[in-house]
Amino acid sequence: MDFNMENGIGKFLRLMYHKFVSFMDSTLQKLFFALLCVGPIPYHIAFIMDGNRRYAKSRKLAPGAGHRAGFSSLIQILECCYKIGVRYVTVYAFSIDNFKRDPSEVKYIMDLMMEKIDELLKEESIVNSHGVRINFSGDLKLLHEPVRLAAEKAMRATAKNTNVVLSVCVAYTSANEIVHAVEESCKEKLTQAQEANSNFNGKKVDILGGYNNPLLEEESCIALADLERHMYLSECPDPDILIRTSGETRLSNFLLWQTTFCYLHVLNASWPEMSPWWLGWVILHYQRSKSYIDKKKKQS
Repeated sequence: MDFNMENGIGKFLRLMYHKFVSFMDSTLQKLFFALLCVGPIPYHIAFIMDGNRRYAKSRKLAPGAGHRAGFSSLIQILECCYKIGVRYVTVYAFSIDNFKRDPSEVKYIMDLMMEKIDELLKEESIVNSHGVRINFSGDLKLLHEPVRLAAEKAMRATAKNTNVVLSVCVAYTSANEIVHAVEESCKEKLTQAQEANSNFNGKKVDILGGYNNPLLEEESCIALADLERHMYLSECPDPDILIRTSGETRLSNFLLWQTTFCYLHVLNASWPEMSPWWLGWVILHYQRSKSYIDKKKKQS
């Protein structure tokens, strides 16, 4: 038999094999998630997207290749969440502490972030086809100005989308979020006190020393609801599941306030290796634990 013919047949068989494997994988995934949807589906899933650099290093790829692969995983997971009915997805994209990395790496990530934001806003993107609203949460003034402007543009452009809310935590730490909430609550109470000082029946109110009127004194106290209203992620319910990839068993200053009754799951796979199968596996474990979590919520 002619060598070229053998080579052609070999390529054809390999192509058919890969198509068959892809078809079977897709079919089995659909069946698996259909069965999964019989049980309770989490309303909000949060991800610590860890392992991009290690993924690239282990495969001897360029340093930025892991981050690009990680973005592809994010789109795949977002698509899966949309299909099974998860309404809120939150991802830890860039910590305030990450600014301490090599400046060239930080610049690369910022440039990549801006590039991917532009991609998400294209008409044919998952954001528009699935009605995804994008929120960027964190101390956005720390971002490079072009990235901050791109983030603000994305939030404006998707503000009316309602199917899925994607919260991207950038220039974020939970400690910073809590401090921000305390500061904003104090400012709010101070403003209220100043208004009361000028409007309370013409009487002077000592802002620092407290009110003579018990009702005003009670209103001047910062309540739990005040803090929660000023959290960066105040528009999202607390996550039902928090998934961390790459085998690290720590929260890394992420959503410390919101994860009291959250199911935590650590995957050994790096973020670029994250697949719908991994997500389904975690949701299955969550479903098995949900009654216990609900019981603890009621006891609190």
